[in-house]
Amino acid sequence: MCSVNPLLVVDGYAQSLPIAPTETEGFWLWKLLGRLHPSVVHFPVSLLLFAALLELFTLKNFNSKLRPGINVLIAIGALSAVVAAILGYLLSSQEAYGGDILAIHQWTGIATACLGAITSFFLYRVAQRNQLNLVKAYRSVLFFTATGVSVAGHFGGSLTHGSDYLTSVIPGSDDYQGESKSTFSFTSLKGDTARLTPEQEMEINGQVRAVFAHNCYSCHSAEKTKGDLRLDKKRLAFKGGKSGPVIIPGNPGKSELVRRITLPRNHKEAMPSKEKKLTEDEIALISFWIEKGAPWSDAADQKSIFRVAKLAHRVPPLPPATNNLQNPADLWVNEYFKKKQVSWPEAVDERTYLRRIYLDIIGLLPTPAELESFAADNRPDKRARWVRQLLNRNDDYATHWFSFWNDALRNDYTGTGYITKGRFDITNWLYKSLKYNKPYNQFVKELISPNVESKGFISGIKWRGTINASQRTEMQAAQNVAQVFLGLNLKCASCHDSFISDWKLADAYAFANIFADTTLEINRCDKPTGKFANTRILWQELGSIDSTAPTAKKLQQLAENLTQPKNGRLYRTIVNRIWAQMMGRGIVEPVDAMDNEPWSQDLLDWMAADFVKGNYNLKELIYLIATSQTYQLPSVGIKDANKIIAQDYQFAGMLRRRMFAEQFADAVSRVIEPVFPDSAVQYNPYKNAAVEPPQSFFARASLVKNNGFLAALGRPNRETVSTGRDSRANLLQALELTNGDRLNEVLKRGAENWQKKYEKGDVIIKEIYGKALNRHPSPKEFKVANALLGESPSPEAIQDLFWAIVLLPEFQLIY
Repeated sequence: MCSVNPLLVVDGYAQSLPIAPTETEGFWLWKLLGRLHPSVVHFPVSLLLFAALLELFTLKNFNSKLRPGINVLIAIGALSAVVAAILGYLLSSQEAYGGDILAIHQWTGIATACLGAITSFFLYRVAQRNQLNLVKAYRSVLFFTATGVSVAGHFGGSLTHGSDYLTSVIPGSDDYQGESKSTFSFTSLKGDTARLTPEQEMEINGQVRAVFAHNCYSCHSAEKTKGDLRLDKKRLAFKGGKSGPVIIPGNPGKSELVRRITLPRNHKEAMPSKEKKLTEDEIALISFWIEKGAPWSDAADQKSIFRVAKLAHRVPPLPPATNNLQNPADLWVNEYFKKKQVSWPEAVDERTYLRRIYLDIIGLLPTPAELESFAADNRPDKRARWVRQLLNRNDDYATHWFSFWNDALRNDYTGTGYITKGRFDITNWLYKSLKYNKPYNQFVKELISPNVESKGFISGIKWRGTINASQRTEMQAAQNVAQVFLGLNLKCASCHDSFISDWKLADAYAFANIFADTTLEINRCDKPTGKFANTRILWQELGSIDSTAPTAKKLQQLAENLTQPKNGRLYRTIVNRIWAQMMGRGIVEPVDAMDNEPWSQDLLDWMAADFVKGNYNLKELIYLIATSQTYQLPSVGIKDANKIIAQDYQFAGMLRRRMFAEQFADAVSRVIEPVFPDSAVQYNPYKNAAVEPPQSFFARASLVKNNGFLAALGRPNRETVSTGRDSRANLLQALELTNGDRLNEVLKRGAENWQKKYEKGDVIIKEIYGKALNRHPSPKEFKVANALLGESPSPEAIQDLFWAIVLLPEFQLIY
């Protein structure tokens, strides 16, 4: 299920919207008193619940020492409940509240106030008149009062925050909406005369229609047409309903739709007619859209209003080699540079290149000895040889790329579903597949048509309790296969017809049927339609699926059809993912939107074709990229992250990027002190193996379960597919690295060990610079560090130096 979170930045546009006034303005004092309700209401909630709890301890002795306190709690609680009920009534009558939730909250609140008064009366009769025969009645009413105040409090919270306030952030719940964010920018549209480009019109129309889908279609679509108004089709939306047109292009102030969505909740004409109105952002979005003429393409209800990448395998003829360029990827980049009139920069130095390939291929920093050996290597092809050497370090390679694939395949060591057998890990299968470089077509086949070891991916997570239709395991499988292997977002289309692509709800269900034991009934926005889709692949030219076959047979057919060489999309998607992982940005961006235009279609197509021709070898793909002059270009920094995904992005080299969580932890472990103990390892690839682990073996971060340290540095929880991590630093990371307990303890322990091992301050300085930064300190750096450490440094001084080093951009960034 997709959600909409429009980014409205039109100089306070949301605040300047015309808001319809209430029909009568209430007396200010009543409004003031009503607004005291949220403050007062907490007294009866806490006091009466606490009194009921204490009463449990007096069941055997009514006149226990707790009795005086209980009496006071009930007296004040009952009185405050009455006051809260009165103030709540004033609030509901004076402010913009209404709907079923309000009615339930209001009447349970009044009932609680009455019950509180009755409780006080019974307690008075028992305590003051000694009518002990009323004790049972008193206690019964007290516990009913506690129940009532709990129910009233719950619906009060729902009224304030929405009935899905808690459940909307729980994956797998009815209300889960994920974290879909709009990328539409209003910064260039501040003036009234600013015109939208066709692309902007398409984007804003898609966002508006998504708001309609999630908030209005339940009453105004083909399934239900209240007031003869439909908002799911252009012609019908502009036609309006019984009261006439609701959208006046260019004039939001006279548009009935804007008037209705800005009415108070207790107004009978307010839209939508549920307990919560649209957010200010959503109202501002719709008003802005109408102000700009309510753009809605005539083709918006038809197929192919968005760019659709060709499915077919394509092999463009390779440009001729030059004296300086032999790598095929470089030849295509050279064509791109010539078109953009860009000159080739000088390649990076040996230290930068070695750190780059070590971190990208095996996820570790090179040791000073390895850097020295590389510098002493005089062979002209030494860079290619060292890339090959790293790729042959099978366990280090597998351990590093483990994180990438665990994120993408949402595989983890612990988490939701594993204990209840509602989720299965693929850890052993995945590690071995990477270590032995399983051909990618076979890799995909075994995930789609799985054995016992690899079934966890398409099995998904069987969430406990009631879930919405778009989160049942069959639909999860359809969404995840489409996203990971085909670069296609089916999440919106699994709830309603997509507004970010041409895919329809029926397409998503037809694809999900392949993973199901029975034909699935189509649910639109979680409401059954009584309709069914046939069983088919998203691209029918790839082949058919026998809908009558058992699920295992259907999965086998799907696996064979999807991995055909002619499915260019499958292989372009993986090539683009590996390129993005090593270059900081995909040839197509975002990497899960493979219908977007690449900055070089020929480069992408040729590399995908070469990947197929080379027997689907992931290591050879990495070798091709890592040995190219393109990969060896100086890194590029971009200040505005939005420019990375901008349509006018121009490639100039690898994007400078931050180490991800596991790389940083492993770098600290290798240079200073292991971050994690051996006991933290959840999967030990050397257990029961014929070979011994290397002497320098430490607990690699990709092999331990997620924790606060790794999560703060960006490791996802893996309950949903994650195909990329944000390389930008954030406040949480800064706090963790400067004040976090784990890093502090590691640096402290490391400082103590280094003091025993090296003793002299100048030796420690040279060692830490050599291991952490692969260079000698400059004279200025040595002077500052030596002033800090002195001749015989204390552990505290060494720890301070370590801390300064690991926070350096030079340490944390891949240049």
